[in-house]
Amino acid sequence: MEDLFSSVNIDADIDVNSLSEDDAKVKIDSLRKEIEHHTYLYYAQDKPEISDGAYDSLMRSLRKLEDAFPQFQDANSPTMRVGGYVGEAFAPVQHQVKMYSLDNAMDLNELDDWMKKVEDEFGEFVPLMCELKIDGSSIALTYENGQLVRAATRGDGTTGEDVTANMRTVRDVPLKLRAENLEGTIELRGEVYMPKQSFETLNEAAVAEGNQKFANPRNAAAGSIRQKDPTITKNRDLATFIYAIADVEPVSSEVQSQESLLNWLKSSGFHVNPDVKLCTNRDEVKQFCKDAIEKRDKLPYEIDGVVVKVNDFNKQNLMGFTSRAPKWAIAFKFPPEEKATLLKDITVQVGRTGVLTPVAELEPVSLAGTIVSRATLHNLDEVRRKDVRIGDTVIVHKAGDIIPEVVGPIMSARPDDAKIWEMPTTCPSCGSEVVKDPDGVAIRCVSAECPKQIHERFVHWVSRKALDIDGMGTEIISGLIESGLVHDVADIYKLTEGEIASLSRGRQNVEGEDIRVGHTIAGKLITAIEDSKKQSFARVLHGLGIRNVGENAAELLVQHYPVFEELEKASTDDLSKIEGIGPIMAENIHSFFKNVQNLDLIHRLQTAGLCFDDRERISEAQSGDQPLAGNTYVLTGTLVESGLSRDEAGAKLKALGAKVSSSVSSKTTAVIAGEAAGSKLTKAQELGIQILTEQDFLNLIK
Repeated sequence: MEDLFSSVNIDADIDVNSLSEDDAKVKIDSLRKEIEHHTYLYYAQDKPEISDGAYDSLMRSLRKLEDAFPQFQDANSPTMRVGGYVGEAFAPVQHQVKMYSLDNAMDLNELDDWMKKVEDEFGEFVPLMCELKIDGSSIALTYENGQLVRAATRGDGTTGEDVTANMRTVRDVPLKLRAENLEGTIELRGEVYMPKQSFETLNEAAVAEGNQKFANPRNAAAGSIRQKDPTITKNRDLATFIYAIADVEPVSSEVQSQESLLNWLKSSGFHVNPDVKLCTNRDEVKQFCKDAIEKRDKLPYEIDGVVVKVNDFNKQNLMGFTSRAPKWAIAFKFPPEEKATLLKDITVQVGRTGVLTPVAELEPVSLAGTIVSRATLHNLDEVRRKDVRIGDTVIVHKAGDIIPEVVGPIMSARPDDAKIWEMPTTCPSCGSEVVKDPDGVAIRCVSAECPKQIHERFVHWVSRKALDIDGMGTEIISGLIESGLVHDVADIYKLTEGEIASLSRGRQNVEGEDIRVGHTIAGKLITAIEDSKKQSFARVLHGLGIRNVGENAAELLVQHYPVFEELEKASTDDLSKIEGIGPIMAENIHSFFKNVQNLDLIHRLQTAGLCFDDRERISEAQSGDQPLAGNTYVLTGTLVESGLSRDEAGAKLKALGAKVSSSVSSKTTAVIAGEAAGSKLTKAQELGIQILTEQDFLNLIK
């Protein structure tokens, strides 16, 4: 995993007016990839690296860019998608009606703007139901003739995972509804959550047993309902709040509004949050939100905002939905908590690519539930823009509720001896001179021998998307480097079980003796290292850490140059001709393979048995029936009937030999247009490119 301050690209205040079209495209593509990555971690793995707030910040940055540059709109963008991924550990469940996400209002002004739109829709203020936004995990409960028959996670919004056995263990989920004479199928929705006290107890037990703690109650709840053993779920002390129905028709005689639905749910035996209010004007709505912020810390469960809904179901139906969210509801998200504290010093952190990042060393302060003693200052330009000085009293918040960040100094509290900070002219890790990127604000150490860069290169090499060496965390990597057992990633493949087992964990037992890694962990690591030799050339290429070359770019390169020797000989011009490889990336790739030290590393990795020839893998992928070979397709809009994502639909086309492009050109065979198709459809029509419907696409892949 990247270090704390560089792992999340939060840029909610991005100045779109200062961006060129090319720069905007790069930022949009980068944000889309990062959001998809965190979506996968959140939904498929239950191991998020960032909070919901940080995720929202990324999404808002992307929406802002897409609004300013509509030519890059894409119906398959994360901003158009509802949920996450469907895992393979549980059977898939088709939801009766799609489970939508909610659009967000990040402050009261944005909430007010949304309420004005609702008023404009109906010509008057319509009653709005305010409910606390529970920070849990979405659940859908299906009842047939009043009996619980199925429970499912939200999944991708259309298909979830069957967690019925686990949800039957949650005490406040009724197995039989109290309502009489219920016939047919009813799907009800809500949140599974873990009370704060239960969360603390769970983490205390985890520490006592030597296990890793959960990051937050929402993560704990999500992990608990996806346990393979229901008895584990039963002992996790989960609870629910139910607040929605997929189709109101079976109970329409009693339920015509959100207010009457909540009453019906309560009478039917569900746990319904009592902290709701039906508001008759905008001031009441805003006051409910302000009150929720005040009571947030006093509640026995976590909340992260307020959900505001049009109360009347008929009016909800009139407003309808976008492709990802209802127009009749919005989530007011809480502002980040801010605290004042002393800026004691500014130190420098060195990243994998040598970038020097200034870090504020703070007088520890409690912020959003954790003790914060360090916060990112991003770069020298940002330090100067904010005029932050050593000795200042500064305002600190958590950007996206997770990344500690200095907002700025309190000028009235500035002491006379506050010290202006300057970026060091040499690397704090190795002492080498540092240089400023000619095309940006980054200042970096360019020494290949820099210890901190070496450490971060190891972290990247063993990461999930590169060589995926499970179990080799930062603690073991530090021990290997400090002991002199490894200098670069090729040395990993010379390690013995005994060498790893003898490493100190950096901690001591009660007798003052170093705690060693031990042979059990060492044996598993040796197996993981051997398994990494089976990874593809594309993953190896990604793991090498060439600047700007991520997993997708690595795959593109290997598709064109499946053998390393061919890639090594490719010129900058050759590389630039590959769609998706720009001139700057091409120059970085070309320079990397001209470096003698890099070539020596690669040759030693080849000798160790890693893959630098992907011809067999690519040939196998192409050996099947290839009826679409030579054709290029562009996907736009949302595929509703099939429920396929862009990646899934593209994979089916590629399996038949087709090429899938992200942009429309004269070389495009056809554009496959789903619902809410955007500028790509318009451009295809202008160029006279064939347009295929979703049904055409389904017929094509059959």
